[in-house]
Amino acid sequence: MRKEYKTIREVVGPLMLVEQVSGVKYDELVEIVQQDGSIRRGRVLEIDRDKALVQLFEGSQGLQISTSKARFLGKSIELDVAPDMLGRIFDGMGKPIDKGPALIPEKHLNINGTPMNPTARDYPSEFIQTGISAIDGLNTLVRGQKLPVFSGSGLPHANLAAQIARQAKVLGSDEKFAVVFAAVGITFEESDFFISDFRKTGAIEKTVTFINLANDPAIERIATPRMAITAAEYLAYELGMHVLVIITDITNYAEALREVSAARKEVPGRRGYPGYLYTDLASMYERAGRIRGNAGSITMIPILSMPEDDVTHPIPDLTGYITEGQIILSRELYRKGLTPPINVLPSLSRLKDKGIGKNKTREDHADTMNQLFSAYSRGKDAKELAVILGDAALSDVDKLYAKFADAFELEYVSQGYYANRTIEETLNLGWKLLGILPKSELKRIKDVFIEKYYPKEA
Repeated sequence: MRKEYKTIREVVGPLMLVEQVSGVKYDELVEIVQQDGSIRRGRVLEIDRDKALVQLFEGSQGLQISTSKARFLGKSIELDVAPDMLGRIFDGMGKPIDKGPALIPEKHLNINGTPMNPTARDYPSEFIQTGISAIDGLNTLVRGQKLPVFSGSGLPHANLAAQIARQAKVLGSDEKFAVVFAAVGITFEESDFFISDFRKTGAIEKTVTFINLANDPAIERIATPRMAITAAEYLAYELGMHVLVIITDITNYAEALREVSAARKEVPGRRGYPGYLYTDLASMYERAGRIRGNAGSITMIPILSMPEDDVTHPIPDLTGYITEGQIILSRELYRKGLTPPINVLPSLSRLKDKGIGKNKTREDHADTMNQLFSAYSRGKDAKELAVILGDAALSDVDKLYAKFADAFELEYVSQGYYANRTIEETLNLGWKLLGILPKSELKRIKDVFIEKYYPKEA
């Protein structure tokens, strides 16, 4: 039974107060029916006895509250799901925008999801190949992991997101793999870039895309990532697929949250963001993972642009607490022309050790990864010393490390956005670069691997 009320009392920004209500629930959907028959939608934010605070999705401009009525629908925001979602493009509220046929839903799922029993969680342990050496070789992505990308304004995180969406796959031919891509608060040009890129490369066939544009209502931005994760849960746990969720840009999501919080006159926390930002982000990120006994899995790569490149800003700071590592893009490497400009030293994947090694990637992976990190770090130190004291201050070995650091950036890190390297190619390239150093310097690699993989002199 839908309840209608003509007791709309006040509208402030995207918020509306409806009085004398009964039986209304938190998060319930509301339709505002105007005199001309047009309908605006919203949801219940707060209930205080017989008063309901409603958040409008489309904004309140031109709304006549004296002649409008509020209709409470008795359900939360839901997403229509079906196997035919793959290859389709939806707006931020889950409506198809690709001029394709209407989706015939198999189910209607609440976008807030259902809590995952912590004891049913399975430990992430299987390697996902992104085709990007700086990730696969050094900061490995594992099935069921949450691995964010920390970017900055103007850095090419959109290109990196599109590359991962195109190239990512679980090794093993019998595995069903899908990508759910959510673009939150992006410009029309960025939206056009993603869609045309997916279509051109054929990646769209395995992708479900949700697009929320910058000129869409801020309130829609809060729903879009949850729409995407709900679609991922359906594909993973109902259809048994391995799903990679890419959300760009989490910063736009947090800004929308701050805007709504300010309209509600809530006490602000750090930098004006609501005090519950941590909890809110966790309620999204923690929906990734694997469930014991279920073939499917959800792996998540949230992308966020750090305001003023500040890693201590609340959004990257809190994201780092919740997720298992981070991939950091560097403005310095971007200026050097490296693509993608991934700064491997401060980047981290806390689960990388679980997804590499014999029968997963290759037996020498862990050793070569540690040696590459060590050699690149020492090479950068040597280059900094040369800037201060001149090349003459470097020992012969230090000069080799400096040469290694340059070659590592140009060949290993910088590969372009359309080079899709297998893990074998990545590991072999690492050995080729380690060949710049004498065997005596490879102190982090077992002798048996040095004998087997160290480049033989021509």
